[in-house]
Amino acid sequence: MHAWRFDAIGTRWEIETAESLGDGDRARIQSIIGSFDETWSRFRDDSVVSALRERGGSAPLDPDAAADAQAMLDVYRELDLATHGAVNPLIGAALEALGYDAALSLQAGPALQAPGDWRTRLRADAGALVLEGAAVIDVGAVGKGRLVDLISDALEGNAGRVTVDGSGDLRVRGGTARVALEHPYDPAFAIGVVEVADAALCASGVTRRSWAGGLHHVLDGRTGLPVRTWAATWALAGDALHADAVATALFFDGGPPLADRWGVEWVRMSTDGRVERSAGFPGEVFTAGGGRRQGGEDAEE
Repeated sequence: MHAWRFDAIGTRWEIETAESLGDGDRARIQSIIGSFDETWSRFRDDSVVSALRERGGSAPLDPDAAADAQAMLDVYRELDLATHGAVNPLIGAALEALGYDAALSLQAGPALQAPGDWRTRLRADAGALVLEGAAVIDVGAVGKGRLVDLISDALEGNAGRVTVDGSGDLRVRGGTARVALEHPYDPAFAIGVVEVADAALCASGVTRRSWAGGLHHVLDGRTGLPVRTWAATWALAGDALHADAVATALFFDGGPPLADRWGVEWVRMSTDGRVERSAGFPGEVFTAGGGRRQGGEDAEE
């Protein structure tokens, strides 16, 4: 297998293929990532979402970006209902209030609730992204999963196994990858392992993007405060968009019922070391609160 590793959208990527990717494939993937970032990054002054943050309005989208907007906002509506408003695409200002801003100041001010009326304020409409009034869009609950799917789809014609790994969001096509579930408090250990076969495995954890005072990036939109009960989640689905969404939803009580409706299998670990799993999760989960030192498996958050 051949691995291409690179940095993009603030994280490390690895694409593994049976044959080395040519310049054309690499350029196409970089273009997909660049276009997605130009639309959805709240860390860029020139992005579409940044153009809307001060006063709202309507921003035109090309057909690919319009399809992304529709797909992600449809999933957000189900996340909103399942978590009773905890997961919200207008969470950006709340993240920035706690210091997770474009400058990564990590200087926290007062917590800020996300607008509870986002479903009437934010929509994809006739090839445009429309936002009523000022707000900061952040699609972190589903965006990387969507991007993993776009890259995986772009490589659909490549022979053999193709694995697209965006540092916590992973999709495998044309084969199987054995993936360790990384212990959130000790990366040298895994709490389980699973075979990912023509599917996506997405993970989320409170320790990867955290800073002083116990703050981290997984917020409850109703309070603007970090979640405290669950430390890490993993979700296995047919595509990375829905796996990523469930990985976020599992930090809240509505996550397991949503996963069941979507047919997504999952594992989650609490901050006090308890491990829960769905009845149909196809992998092995080790003793609650424990773990095994990672060896030859691919490592996943």
